[in-house]
This record gives sequence, structure tokens and C-alpha cells, in this order.
Amino acid sequence: MSGGTISFGLVNIPVKVYSANESSNRISFNQLHAEKKTRLKQQMYDPTTGEIVPRDQIIKGYEYAKDQYVVVTDDELEKLELATSRSMDITEFVPLETVDPLFFESGYYIGPDKGADRAFKLLVMALNDMKHAAVARYVTRGKQNLVLFRPLNNGLVMQQLRYADEVRGQGEVPIPDATITDAEMNLARQFIQQLSQPKFDASKYHDEYRDKLREMLDAKVRGETVNLTPQPEPVAKVVDLMEALKASLAGKAAAAAAAPAPTAPALAEEERKGPKRSSRSEEAPKKKKSAGR
Repeated sequence: MSGGTISFGLVNIPVKVYSANESSNRISFNQLHAEKKTRLKQQMYDPTTGEIVPRDQIIKGYEYAKDQYVVVTDDELEKLELATSRSMDITEFVPLETVDPLFFESGYYIGPDKGADRAFKLLVMALNDMKHAAVARYVTRGKQNLVLFRPLNNGLVMQQLRYADEVRGQGEVPIPDATITDAEMNLARQFIQQLSQPKFDASKYHDEYRDKLREMLDAKVRGETVNLTPQPEPVAKVVDLMEALKASLAGKAAAAAAAPAPTAPALAEEERKGPKRSSRSEEAPKKKKSAGR
């Protein structure tokens, strides 16, 4: 967890920043020596002498010409940050639907710090009422960050944004024109309606590859032989669009008819419980003298 201040006009709201990511479920690997199975370590070395350089002798340098560097110290970067606004200054409010998700990077939960309850709640309620989001900037760790504050339930989400020059233009992607008939469009609408849901529910999905990877690792730990049969690769071929849509509709209808309907008590129980929440909460790591990412 780290802290910061959201500022707009003459209003300053001290806030706390919490990570929204649950990284403990990720499976990671270490690099080992192929024969000895010992864990390898990365080290920095001088390519001219082969000498291994310890961390306390490594400094930052900017290459302004071939093999020509200007040295920049951590103290200079710290002072440069202090010379720039490190509060999260809101520059404008925009309709949330006008922000393309292509610009979204990582997300963080935002909660009020001590003494900021009323001001924080006012900002959340106003953004919800207006269906707007707040665009802000702040400097930390040698970069000016562009972020978006959007309301979520009774709190805020700080969405890290990419700058415009960090997103490739769609014009670079060749998209040839094609003719679609009304009949094809009607079948496509029917297929979308069959799979349509009132809202996106992420709890319905999980990483099946991660599950299989964990099963494989557990089996290898037990010394068991792992049988991995590859899935057949899909064959790309030109199909009759109308026939493919009709077959898709028929397949979904058959699957829906075969699936058992949930009982009323089960439905009531699920509604009573509400959406599932993670039992673990991971806070963003503290960052020294930063507004928090």
C-alpha cells in the first residue's frame, strides 16, 4: 500500500493506493543448469575485462552519442521529481465511455486516507452521477504517469493509462472491404442474442492452462509420467458463411436444451450469497516518497 493526494481545484483528498492484482496464483519458473539442476543467478559484468560489477558500483548513464554517456545520479532524479508536482492533479473530467480500453494498463484500488472520508465520497458520488471519469497526472520513479480515476461501487479505481504515442494506430492494420448480406447479418444477430448476458462476470472464467500446468507439476513432483496429448490444430479453410452461422445456432440451441436447468432453491442461494470475492487482498508495495502507482 502507498499513499498520495488527489487534487482538483482547491480540493485535496489524501488517499491510499492498493494493488488490484492477485499475483500469488501465478506459476513461475526458475532458470537451472541443464545438467546440475542448480539455480542460476544473473550478474552484471564489464565486457571489456570480464570483471563482475557489484551493485554498489553500478550507476545510471544516458547515451547521447555512440559510447558517450552522461551520468545521472539517483539524488538528481529525486530532486527532479520534487521540482514537479507529485500529487495526482486532475486535469479534466471526461465521459467514461469515451476512453478506449486500448489505453488501459494496470489498475489499482483507491481508498480515502484519514480525514478524507467526506471529500472522497463526494468525488465518487459526483463521478457516478455524471457517468464521468477523472484524468490526472503525477510524477514518480522517473516518469510522469497518466491515470484515470473511475468510480467502482463506493470507491475508485486508478487506471494507469498509456500515452497516445504508446498506442499504435489501427490504420497500420490492413482491413479489406467485404460485402455482407441482410440474411447473414440477421443470423449473426441471433447468434449474439443466444450468448448475450446482462453484464460481464469474470468469476465465471478461470485459467484452464494454469490448472493443467499445476496438475503436470504435481505429477512430476510425485515422480509420475506425464502424458501430454496435443490438441489438433484448427484447419483454416474458406467456409460458406450462411451455413456456418446456421450450424453455430443449431449447436448452441442443442447445448442449451441438453443442459439441466438450475433449481429455484439453488438460484435463491446464489442470489443470497452475492458475487464471490477473493479471500486474499494484496496491497501495493510501498514506494519511497512516491504518489503510488
